[in-house]
Amino acid sequence: MMLFDQWRQRYSTVGLCFFAVFVCYIDRVNISIAIIPMAEEYGWGPGMQGWILSCFYFGYLTTQFLGGWLADRFGGKIVLAIGVIWWSVFTILTPPAAALGLTILIMTRVLMGMGEGVTFPSIYALYGKWIPTRERARAMALTNSGIPIGQVAALVFAPIIAINWGWQWIFYIFGAVGFIWYALWYFIVAKDPASHPKITSGEVEEIATGLPPTNPDENAKTPILELFKSKPVWAIIVAHFCNNWSLYVLLSWLPTFVTQGLGVDFANSGIVSMVPHLVSFVFLNVAGQVADRMVQSGMAVTRVRKICQTIGFGGISAALFVVGEVEIAWLAITIMCVGNALGAFVTGGFSVNHMDIAPNHAGKLMGITNTFATIPGIIGVTVSGFILETTGSWALVFQVAGGVTLFGLIFYLIFASGEKHFD
Repeated sequence: MMLFDQWRQRYSTVGLCFFAVFVCYIDRVNISIAIIPMAEEYGWGPGMQGWILSCFYFGYLTTQFLGGWLADRFGGKIVLAIGVIWWSVFTILTPPAAALGLTILIMTRVLMGMGEGVTFPSIYALYGKWIPTRERARAMALTNSGIPIGQVAALVFAPIIAINWGWQWIFYIFGAVGFIWYALWYFIVAKDPASHPKITSGEVEEIATGLPPTNPDENAKTPILELFKSKPVWAIIVAHFCNNWSLYVLLSWLPTFVTQGLGVDFANSGIVSMVPHLVSFVFLNVAGQVADRMVQSGMAVTRVRKICQTIGFGGISAALFVVGEVEIAWLAITIMCVGNALGAFVTGGFSVNHMDIAPNHAGKLMGITNTFATIPGIIGVTVSGFILETTGSWALVFQVAGGVTLFGLIFYLIFASGEKHFD
Protein backbone atom coordinates (compact mmCIF):
# COMPACT_ATOMS: atom_id res chain seq x y z
CA MET A 1 0.00 0.00 0.00
CA MET A 2 1.23 3.49 -0.85
CA LEU A 3 2.49 5.39 2.21
CA PHE A 4 1.03 8.85 2.70
CA ASP A 5 4.42 10.56 2.54
CA GLN A 6 5.02 8.97 -0.87
CA TRP A 7 1.77 10.35 -2.28
CA ARG A 8 2.05 12.39 -5.46
CA GLN A 9 -0.43 14.96 -6.74
CA ARG A 10 -0.59 13.12 -10.05
CA TYR A 11 -2.11 10.15 -8.18
CA SER A 12 -4.99 12.38 -7.09
CA THR A 13 -5.45 13.52 -10.69
CA VAL A 14 -5.59 9.93 -11.93
CA GLY A 15 -7.96 8.93 -9.12
CA LEU A 16 -10.44 11.67 -9.94
CA CYS A 17 -10.19 10.93 -13.66
CA PHE A 18 -11.11 7.34 -12.77
CA PHE A 19 -14.09 8.70 -10.83
CA ALA A 20 -15.09 10.88 -13.82
CA VAL A 21 -15.07 7.82 -16.11
CA PHE A 22 -17.07 5.92 -13.49
CA VAL A 23 -19.72 8.67 -13.46
CA CYS A 24 -19.61 8.82 -17.26
CA TYR A 25 -20.44 5.14 -17.55
CA ILE A 26 -23.07 4.82 -14.83
CA ASP A 27 -24.92 7.61 -16.63
CA ARG A 28 -24.37 6.04 -20.04
CA VAL A 29 -25.25 2.45 -19.11
CA ASN A 30 -28.24 3.16 -16.88
CA ILE A 31 -30.59 3.38 -19.87
CA SER A 32 -29.58 -0.16 -20.91
CA ILE A 33 -31.36 -1.34 -17.75
CA ALA A 34 -34.04 1.34 -17.63
CA ILE A 35 -35.09 0.71 -21.24
CA ILE A 36 -36.54 -2.69 -20.29
CA PRO A 37 -39.36 -1.20 -18.13
CA MET A 38 -39.45 1.92 -20.34
CA ALA A 39 -40.11 -0.23 -23.43
CA GLU A 40 -42.94 -1.99 -21.62
CA GLU A 41 -44.47 1.32 -20.55
CA TYR A 42 -44.18 3.08 -23.90
CA GLY A 43 -44.53 0.06 -26.23
CA TRP A 44 -41.12 0.23 -27.94
CA GLY A 45 -39.93 -2.76 -30.03
CA PRO A 46 -36.26 -3.84 -30.43
CA GLY A 47 -35.77 -1.60 -33.47
CA MET A 48 -36.99 1.50 -31.64
CA GLN A 49 -34.97 0.55 -28.57
CA GLY A 50 -31.88 0.35 -30.79
CA TRP A 51 -32.49 3.91 -32.02
CA ILE A 52 -33.00 5.22 -28.49
CA LEU A 53 -29.86 3.50 -27.24
CA SER A 54 -27.78 4.74 -30.18
CA CYS A 55 -28.97 8.37 -30.43
CA PHE A 56 -26.66 9.25 -27.51
CA TYR A 57 -23.71 8.62 -29.81
CA PHE A 58 -24.78 11.25 -32.33
CA GLY A 59 -24.10 13.86 -29.67
CA TYR A 60 -21.03 12.03 -28.40
CA LEU A 61 -19.59 12.13 -31.92
CA THR A 62 -19.84 15.91 -32.30
CA THR A 63 -17.65 17.04 -29.39
CA GLN A 64 -14.69 14.64 -29.60
CA PHE A 65 -12.27 16.79 -31.57
CA LEU A 66 -13.65 20.05 -30.15
CA GLY A 67 -13.15 18.69 -26.63
CA GLY A 68 -9.58 17.66 -27.43
CA TRP A 69 -8.75 21.02 -29.01
CA LEU A 70 -10.23 22.95 -26.08
CA ALA A 71 -8.44 20.71 -23.57
CA ASP A 72 -5.06 21.11 -25.30
CA ARG A 73 -5.64 24.87 -25.48
CA PHE A 74 -7.25 25.69 -22.11
CA GLY A 75 -6.46 22.61 -20.04
CA GLY A 76 -8.29 19.35 -19.44
CA LYS A 77 -9.43 20.40 -15.97
CA ILE A 78 -11.98 23.00 -17.01
CA VAL A 79 -13.19 21.14 -20.11
CA LEU A 80 -13.82 17.92 -18.21
CA ALA A 81 -15.58 19.81 -15.40
CA ILE A 82 -17.98 21.47 -17.85
CA GLY A 83 -18.61 18.12 -19.54
CA VAL A 84 -19.51 16.28 -16.32
CA ILE A 85 -21.94 18.98 -15.16
CA TRP A 86 -23.49 19.17 -18.65
CA TRP A 87 -24.19 15.45 -19.02
CA SER A 88 -25.33 15.12 -15.39
CA VAL A 89 -28.03 17.74 -15.99
CA PHE A 90 -29.31 15.92 -19.08
CA THR A 91 -29.22 12.58 -17.28
CA ILE A 92 -31.60 14.03 -14.69
CA LEU A 93 -33.81 15.43 -17.48
CA THR A 94 -34.23 12.02 -19.20
CA PRO A 95 -37.46 10.87 -17.44
CA PRO A 96 -39.45 14.06 -18.10
CA ALA A 97 -38.12 14.04 -21.68
CA ALA A 98 -39.42 10.48 -22.17
CA ALA A 99 -42.82 11.52 -20.84
CA LEU A 100 -42.95 14.35 -23.39
CA GLY A 101 -42.36 11.99 -26.34
CA LEU A 102 -39.70 10.30 -28.45
CA THR A 103 -38.48 13.48 -30.13
CA ILE A 104 -37.73 15.22 -26.83
CA LEU A 105 -36.16 12.06 -25.42
CA ILE A 106 -33.87 11.68 -28.42
CA MET A 107 -32.86 15.35 -28.25
CA THR A 108 -32.06 14.95 -24.55
CA ARG A 109 -29.94 11.85 -25.16
CA VAL A 110 -28.05 13.62 -27.98
CA LEU A 111 -27.32 16.60 -25.71
CA MET A 112 -26.18 14.27 -22.96
CA GLY A 113 -23.83 12.58 -25.44
CA MET A 114 -22.32 15.96 -26.32
CA GLY A 115 -21.32 16.43 -22.68
CA GLU A 116 -19.75 12.97 -22.39
CA GLY A 117 -17.86 13.46 -25.65
CA VAL A 118 -15.20 15.64 -24.01
CA THR A 119 -14.32 13.08 -21.32
CA PHE A 120 -11.45 11.10 -22.81
CA PRO A 121 -9.92 13.90 -24.91
CA SER A 122 -9.75 16.01 -21.72
CA ILE A 123 -8.16 13.17 -19.76
CA TYR A 124 -5.59 12.47 -22.48
CA ALA A 125 -4.68 16.17 -22.59
CA LEU A 126 -4.20 16.15 -18.80
CA TYR A 127 -2.14 12.96 -18.82
CA GLY A 128 0.07 14.29 -21.63
CA LYS A 129 1.25 16.90 -19.10
CA TRP A 130 0.93 14.99 -15.82
CA ILE A 131 1.96 11.35 -16.40
CA PRO A 132 5.52 10.19 -17.21
CA THR A 133 5.83 7.67 -20.06
CA ARG A 134 6.80 4.81 -17.74
CA GLU A 135 3.51 5.22 -15.80
CA ARG A 136 1.05 5.81 -18.63
CA ALA A 137 -0.24 2.28 -19.15
CA ARG A 138 -1.00 2.00 -15.42
CA ALA A 139 -2.63 5.43 -15.35
CA MET A 140 -4.84 4.67 -18.34
CA ALA A 141 -5.56 1.18 -17.01
CA LEU A 142 -6.88 2.60 -13.74
CA THR A 143 -8.77 5.32 -15.58
CA ASN A 144 -10.33 2.89 -18.05
CA SER A 145 -11.23 0.54 -15.21
CA GLY A 146 -13.81 3.17 -14.32
CA ILE A 147 -15.70 1.83 -17.36
CA PRO A 148 -16.42 -1.67 -15.99
CA ILE A 149 -16.92 -0.42 -12.43
CA GLY A 150 -19.41 2.15 -13.73
CA GLN A 151 -21.13 -0.62 -15.67
CA VAL A 152 -21.24 -2.83 -12.58
CA ALA A 153 -22.70 -0.05 -10.43
CA ALA A 154 -25.36 0.67 -13.06
CA LEU A 155 -26.19 -3.01 -13.60
CA VAL A 156 -26.45 -3.76 -9.88
CA PHE A 157 -28.21 -0.67 -8.57
CA ALA A 158 -30.41 0.30 -11.51
CA PRO A 159 -32.71 -2.76 -11.24
CA ILE A 160 -32.97 -2.27 -7.45
CA ILE A 161 -33.88 1.39 -7.90
CA ALA A 162 -36.36 0.61 -10.67
CA ILE A 163 -38.11 -2.13 -8.68
CA ASN A 164 -38.37 -0.09 -5.47
CA TRP A 165 -38.91 3.47 -6.68
CA GLY A 166 -39.52 3.30 -10.44
CA TRP A 167 -37.18 3.54 -13.43
CA GLN A 168 -37.25 7.37 -13.36
CA TRP A 169 -35.19 7.43 -10.16
CA ILE A 170 -32.33 5.64 -11.90
CA PHE A 171 -31.64 8.87 -13.81
CA TYR A 172 -32.27 11.22 -10.88
CA ILE A 173 -29.91 9.41 -8.49
CA PHE A 174 -27.14 8.68 -10.99
CA GLY A 175 -27.26 12.21 -12.40
CA ALA A 176 -26.67 13.66 -8.93
CA VAL A 177 -23.36 11.80 -8.55
CA GLY A 178 -21.71 14.10 -11.12
CA PHE A 179 -22.19 17.11 -8.83
CA ILE A 180 -20.38 15.31 -6.00
CA TRP A 181 -17.47 14.60 -8.36
CA TYR A 182 -17.30 18.27 -9.39
CA ALA A 183 -16.91 19.46 -5.79
CA LEU A 184 -13.83 17.27 -5.38
CA TRP A 185 -12.39 18.02 -8.83
CA TYR A 186 -12.57 21.79 -8.41
CA PHE A 187 -10.40 21.87 -5.29
CA ILE A 188 -7.93 19.00 -5.91
CA VAL A 189 -6.87 19.06 -9.59
CA ALA A 190 -4.84 21.59 -11.63
CA LYS A 191 -4.47 21.79 -15.41
CA ASP A 192 -0.72 21.04 -15.25
CA PRO A 193 1.92 20.31 -12.57
CA ALA A 194 3.40 23.82 -12.55
CA SER A 195 0.06 25.43 -11.65
CA HIS A 196 -0.81 23.06 -8.77
CA PRO A 197 -0.60 24.96 -5.46
CA LYS A 198 0.42 21.94 -3.34
CA ILE A 199 2.79 20.02 -5.61
CA THR A 200 6.43 19.68 -4.59
CA SER A 201 9.29 20.86 -6.76
CA GLY A 202 10.58 17.29 -6.68
CA GLU A 203 7.41 15.93 -8.27
CA VAL A 204 7.43 18.68 -10.91
CA GLU A 205 10.97 17.66 -11.86
CA GLU A 206 10.08 13.95 -11.68
CA ILE A 207 7.23 14.45 -14.14
CA ALA A 208 9.23 16.70 -16.46
CA THR A 209 12.12 14.26 -16.76
CA GLY A 210 9.72 11.39 -17.42
CA LEU A 211 7.95 13.03 -20.36
CA PRO A 212 9.14 12.62 -23.97
CA PRO A 213 11.38 15.52 -25.07
CA THR A 214 9.38 18.11 -26.98
CA ASN A 215 9.87 21.50 -28.56
CA PRO A 216 6.43 23.01 -28.03
CA ASP A 217 5.60 26.17 -29.94
CA GLU A 218 2.61 28.00 -28.54
CA ASN A 219 1.86 29.50 -31.97
CA ALA A 220 2.31 26.32 -33.97
CA LYS A 221 -0.70 25.06 -35.86
CA THR A 222 -2.10 21.67 -34.99
CA PRO A 223 -0.78 19.23 -37.63
CA ILE A 224 -4.23 17.93 -38.56
CA LEU A 225 -3.34 16.97 -42.15
CA GLU A 226 -0.09 15.40 -41.03
CA LEU A 227 -1.97 13.37 -38.42
CA PHE A 228 -4.36 12.03 -41.05
CA LYS A 229 -1.46 11.15 -43.37
CA SER A 230 0.20 9.04 -40.67
CA LYS A 231 -0.16 5.25 -40.85
CA PRO A 232 0.39 4.83 -37.08
CA VAL A 233 -2.47 7.31 -36.50
CA TRP A 234 -4.74 5.23 -38.74
CA ALA A 235 -3.67 2.11 -36.86
CA ILE A 236 -5.02 3.70 -33.66
CA ILE A 237 -8.17 4.95 -35.42
CA VAL A 238 -9.03 1.51 -36.81
CA ALA A 239 -8.20 -0.29 -33.55
CA HIS A 240 -10.27 2.20 -31.56
CA PHE A 241 -13.21 1.82 -33.97
CA CYS A 242 -13.10 -1.98 -33.81
CA ASN A 243 -12.66 -2.04 -30.04
CA ASN A 244 -15.70 0.16 -29.53
CA TRP A 245 -17.89 -1.89 -31.86
CA SER A 246 -17.86 -4.79 -29.40
CA LEU A 247 -17.77 -2.48 -26.36
CA TYR A 248 -20.87 -0.50 -27.34
CA VAL A 249 -22.82 -3.54 -28.51
CA LEU A 250 -22.21 -5.19 -25.12
CA LEU A 251 -22.87 -1.98 -23.20
CA SER A 252 -26.24 -1.53 -24.86
CA TRP A 253 -27.45 -5.10 -25.32
CA LEU A 254 -25.84 -7.24 -22.60
CA PRO A 255 -28.69 -6.82 -20.06
CA THR A 256 -31.24 -7.71 -22.74
CA PHE A 257 -29.15 -10.72 -23.83
CA VAL A 258 -28.97 -11.91 -20.23
CA THR A 259 -32.73 -11.60 -19.69
CA GLN A 260 -34.07 -12.62 -23.10
CA GLY A 261 -31.24 -14.71 -24.57
CA LEU A 262 -30.19 -16.57 -21.43
CA GLY A 263 -33.50 -16.51 -19.55
CA VAL A 264 -32.32 -14.71 -16.40
CA ASP A 265 -35.13 -12.79 -14.64
CA PHE A 266 -34.98 -8.98 -14.60
CA ALA A 267 -34.35 -8.72 -10.84
CA ASN A 268 -31.14 -10.78 -11.18
CA SER A 269 -30.05 -9.53 -14.61
CA GLY A 270 -27.81 -6.81 -13.20
CA ILE A 271 -25.98 -9.19 -10.86
CA VAL A 272 -25.35 -11.71 -13.65
CA SER A 273 -24.31 -9.03 -16.14
CA MET A 274 -21.83 -7.41 -13.75
CA VAL A 275 -19.46 -10.39 -13.47
CA PRO A 276 -17.61 -9.83 -16.80
CA HIS A 277 -17.22 -6.15 -15.92
CA LEU A 278 -15.64 -6.98 -12.54
CA VAL A 279 -13.18 -9.20 -14.39
CA SER A 280 -12.37 -6.26 -16.70
CA PHE A 281 -11.70 -4.00 -13.72
CA VAL A 282 -9.19 -6.43 -12.22
CA PHE A 283 -7.39 -7.32 -15.44
CA LEU A 284 -7.23 -3.76 -16.79
CA ASN A 285 -5.02 -2.91 -13.84
CA VAL A 286 -3.03 -6.14 -14.20
CA ALA A 287 -2.48 -5.44 -17.90
CA GLY A 288 -1.39 -1.86 -17.20
CA GLN A 289 1.23 -3.06 -14.73
CA VAL A 290 2.48 -5.70 -17.17
CA ALA A 291 2.75 -3.24 -20.07
CA ASP A 292 4.64 -0.63 -18.03
CA ARG A 293 7.04 -3.27 -16.68
CA MET A 294 7.74 -4.38 -20.27
CA VAL A 295 8.59 -0.78 -21.20
CA GLN A 296 10.72 -0.31 -18.07
CA SER A 297 12.63 -3.53 -18.87
CA GLY A 298 13.87 -1.91 -22.08
CA MET A 299 11.58 -3.62 -24.58
CA ALA A 300 10.77 -1.39 -27.57
CA VAL A 301 7.51 0.48 -27.05
CA THR A 302 6.23 -0.57 -30.49
CA ARG A 303 6.72 -4.23 -29.60
CA VAL A 304 4.96 -3.78 -26.25
CA ARG A 305 1.96 -2.12 -27.90
CA LYS A 306 1.60 -4.88 -30.52
CA ILE A 307 1.99 -7.74 -28.04
CA CYS A 308 -0.66 -6.25 -25.76
CA GLN A 309 -2.97 -5.58 -28.70
CA THR A 310 -2.64 -9.17 -29.92
CA ILE A 311 -3.56 -10.59 -26.51
CA GLY A 312 -6.44 -8.14 -26.16
CA PHE A 313 -8.11 -8.34 -29.55
CA GLY A 314 -7.35 -12.05 -29.91
CA GLY A 315 -9.15 -12.80 -26.66
CA ILE A 316 -12.12 -10.55 -27.38
CA SER A 317 -12.74 -11.89 -30.89
CA ALA A 318 -12.47 -15.55 -29.80
CA ALA A 319 -15.01 -15.01 -27.01
CA LEU A 320 -17.44 -13.18 -29.32
CA PHE A 321 -17.36 -15.94 -31.94
CA VAL A 322 -18.37 -18.51 -29.30
CA VAL A 323 -20.64 -16.83 -26.75
CA GLY A 324 -23.71 -16.40 -28.97
CA GLU A 325 -23.93 -20.15 -29.52
CA VAL A 326 -24.19 -20.87 -25.79
CA GLU A 327 -27.58 -21.14 -24.08
CA ILE A 328 -26.44 -21.90 -20.50
CA ALA A 329 -26.14 -18.66 -18.52
CA TRP A 330 -23.12 -19.55 -16.36
CA LEU A 331 -21.17 -20.85 -19.37
CA ALA A 332 -21.90 -17.74 -21.45
CA ILE A 333 -20.81 -15.50 -18.58
CA THR A 334 -17.62 -17.54 -18.10
CA ILE A 335 -16.74 -17.10 -21.79
CA MET A 336 -17.33 -13.36 -21.51
CA CYS A 337 -15.12 -13.24 -18.42
CA VAL A 338 -12.24 -14.93 -20.23
CA GLY A 339 -12.69 -12.59 -23.20
CA ASN A 340 -12.72 -9.54 -20.95
CA ALA A 341 -9.66 -10.70 -19.01
CA LEU A 342 -7.63 -11.01 -22.21
CA GLY A 343 -9.29 -7.99 -23.81
CA ALA A 344 -8.05 -5.81 -20.95
CA PHE A 345 -4.56 -5.92 -22.49
CA VAL A 346 -5.57 -3.37 -25.12
CA THR A 347 -4.87 -0.83 -22.36
CA GLY A 348 -1.17 -1.47 -23.11
CA GLY A 349 -1.85 -1.43 -26.86
CA PHE A 350 -3.76 1.20 -28.82
CA SER A 351 -5.27 2.74 -25.67
CA VAL A 352 -2.09 4.64 -24.68
CA ASN A 353 -0.57 4.80 -28.17
CA HIS A 354 -1.80 8.38 -28.70
CA MET A 355 0.67 9.71 -26.13
CA ASP A 356 3.51 7.69 -27.69
CA ILE A 357 3.27 9.13 -31.17
CA ALA A 358 1.97 12.67 -30.45
CA PRO A 359 2.51 13.64 -26.79
CA ASN A 360 1.86 17.34 -27.38
CA HIS A 361 -1.36 16.69 -29.28
CA ALA A 362 -2.72 13.77 -27.23
CA GLY A 363 -6.05 15.47 -26.53
CA LYS A 364 -6.70 16.33 -30.17
CA LEU A 365 -5.55 12.93 -31.38
CA MET A 366 -7.81 11.20 -28.86
CA GLY A 367 -10.62 13.43 -30.10
CA ILE A 368 -9.95 12.30 -33.66
CA THR A 369 -9.72 8.58 -32.91
CA ASN A 370 -12.68 8.64 -30.53
CA THR A 371 -14.77 10.41 -33.17
CA PHE A 372 -14.28 7.44 -35.47
CA ALA A 373 -14.70 5.10 -32.51
CA THR A 374 -18.10 6.61 -31.72
CA ILE A 375 -19.53 5.52 -35.09
CA PRO A 376 -20.01 1.92 -33.84
CA GLY A 377 -22.22 3.32 -31.10
CA ILE A 378 -24.54 4.53 -33.86
CA ILE A 379 -24.10 1.79 -36.46
CA GLY A 380 -23.23 -1.23 -34.31
CA VAL A 381 -25.94 -0.74 -31.70
CA THR A 382 -28.63 0.02 -34.29
CA VAL A 383 -27.60 -2.81 -36.64
CA SER A 384 -27.63 -5.20 -33.69
CA GLY A 385 -31.19 -4.14 -32.90
CA PHE A 386 -32.32 -4.82 -36.46
CA ILE A 387 -30.47 -8.17 -36.56
CA LEU A 388 -32.41 -9.20 -33.47
CA GLU A 389 -35.69 -7.91 -34.85
CA THR A 390 -35.30 -9.64 -38.23
CA THR A 391 -33.44 -12.85 -37.32
CA GLY A 392 -33.63 -13.14 -33.54
CA SER A 393 -30.00 -14.34 -33.62
CA TRP A 394 -27.77 -13.29 -30.74
CA ALA A 395 -25.00 -15.43 -32.26
CA LEU A 396 -24.99 -13.27 -35.41
CA VAL A 397 -24.82 -10.07 -33.34
CA PHE A 398 -21.73 -11.26 -31.48
CA GLN A 399 -20.05 -12.89 -34.51
CA VAL A 400 -20.26 -9.66 -36.49
CA ALA A 401 -18.58 -7.89 -33.56
CA GLY A 402 -15.91 -10.62 -33.44
CA GLY A 403 -15.15 -10.23 -37.14
CA VAL A 404 -14.78 -6.46 -36.78
CA THR A 405 -12.39 -6.97 -33.85
CA LEU A 406 -10.25 -9.45 -35.77
CA PHE A 407 -9.90 -7.04 -38.69
CA GLY A 408 -8.78 -4.33 -36.25
CA LEU A 409 -6.04 -6.57 -34.88
CA ILE A 410 -4.60 -7.32 -38.31
CA PHE A 411 -4.60 -3.65 -39.32
CA TYR A 412 -2.95 -2.57 -36.07
CA LEU A 413 -0.18 -5.16 -36.30
CA ILE A 414 0.70 -3.97 -39.81
CA PHE A 415 0.73 -0.20 -39.26
CA ALA A 416 1.13 0.64 -35.55
CA SER A 417 4.16 2.32 -34.00
CA GLY A 418 5.22 3.22 -30.46
CA GLU A 419 7.74 5.88 -31.51
CA LYS A 420 7.14 9.62 -31.35
CA HIS A 421 6.06 10.99 -34.76
CA PHE A 422 4.87 14.50 -33.80
CA ASP A 423 6.17 17.11 -31.33
